[in-house]
Amino acid sequence: MDQPLLRVKEAAQLLKVSKWTIYRWIDEGRLGATKIGGGSLRTFRLSVMSLVEENRTGLHGSDSTARGRVVRLREVKPTKR
Repeated sequence: MDQPLLRVKEAAQLLKVSKWTIYRWIDEGRLGATKIGGGSLRTFRLSVMSLVEENRTGLHGSDSTARGRVVRLREVKPTKR
């Protein structure tokens, strides 16, 4: 079974950001966290996964039909032949 708490470094690796970004997101309230014995900070795995889902490209609310849809970042010009 997955652990419900992640170390800051583990959350950073999972989200591919720096540990300082994790600390900032915790301060901003974007990630839930708690202090455990000795003042060690842990993030909630569920909070990390929720952040991923909320920021998934191409999703609009709870519209599950948008999953896997290709989203163009820039207009592609046709090539001349």
